[in-house]
Amino acid sequence: MTVLVSNSLPRSLRRERATDTRASSRAWMHWAWLPAAAALGLSLLGIAAIGTTEPGLANRQFGFLMVGLMMAGFVGAQHWRWMRRWAWLLFAVNVACLAFLLVPFVPDAVVRPRNGARRWINVGSLDFQPSELVKLTWVLAMAAWLRTTATVKRFEGVLATILVTAVPMALILLQPDLDSAVLFGPTLLVMLLAAGARLRHLAIVACIALVLAPCSYPFLQKHQRDRIDALFAQVMGDTRVNDGIGFQANRAVTLAAAGGVAGAGKEEAGTLIHYNRLPEEHTDMIFAVIACRWGMLGAVAVWVLGAAYAFGAFMVGLRAGTMFGRLVAVGIGSMVFLQLLVNTGMTIGLLPVTGMTLPFVSYGGSSLVALWITTAVLFSIASRRVRGFDLDA
Repeated sequence: MTVLVSNSLPRSLRRERATDTRASSRAWMHWAWLPAAAALGLSLLGIAAIGTTEPGLANRQFGFLMVGLMMAGFVGAQHWRWMRRWAWLLFAVNVACLAFLLVPFVPDAVVRPRNGARRWINVGSLDFQPSELVKLTWVLAMAAWLRTTATVKRFEGVLATILVTAVPMALILLQPDLDSAVLFGPTLLVMLLAAGARLRHLAIVACIALVLAPCSYPFLQKHQRDRIDALFAQVMGDTRVNDGIGFQANRAVTLAAAGGVAGAGKEEAGTLIHYNRLPEEHTDMIFAVIACRWGMLGAVAVWVLGAAYAFGAFMVGLRAGTMFGRLVAVGIGSMVFLQLLVNTGMTIGLLPVTGMTLPFVSYGGSSLVALWITTAVLFSIASRRVRGFDLDA
């Protein structure tokens, strides 16, 4: 009788039950410990760097870290199945929060613009930035979709994923926040590649993006165009912009170079930072503070920890045993590492200055807590492996 009932179930449900049975055991030795350790190292390094210039904010950042670790403990204890089942709902709620930020008649007590940007929802004494969490919920939704769809092999299917991704990107651009929006495109390409999309389709999309990127210059806001102009001036050795549109970039490069190989130490670095007058030194430009205090050794430590995080995430995906787990891990590793590269690149003058923060390091509660929840998702996937490999899970 049991066999008859089991065989009468739909094929998809029988497969899901079989997958759930195989995934019921929990492993404690896995690759997710590597990104967790790298995240902790970056977080502690960030607190120390913030303390060099803003000791009071360093204490707050430590409090955010404690909250992030508690949230990570809760999420990491959950099974990845509920993330797969509720991925689209979580993504939809997050997108609704992004849309809510743009509603014009919402009082400032709830959505308070800062420097002309509407990015934060005020919850009592705390601020919540939906764009930080949407990076994770979007990865989950894309993974839940791409794990089963056969359309990824067709160009129309690739375009469909791009259209879905364009929704949160457009809402983030309208805040305006170009820096967070640009992370989605490259991450999607990596996830499509991992899902089995055809290389020629991805090459076509990449070529179109490279052609259209310069055409977007006239549509950028003035401060965004100024940052690009400042980079070109810096590359050409034109110092006339150093007291104008190139001030922040010039101050960041100067401060980073002041650390030398081994760093200037806490006291001297604090003095240099004070007289350097670098804007946003505890958020967007925290990498310059690290390079000043700990020198090139500190900068290399950031890159090594970031590379370790991405490598650990990719290994979690490689050993996940399910297509969903593989895509989530690849998406998380790609997005975090790309954000680290862009932030450090702008600080040392290789990329235009943006408002992109250094993951786990820059000051900010929403970012730090969201990143630790993201790391906990890796932990959940790694600790609940499926034997073999199930394309439908």
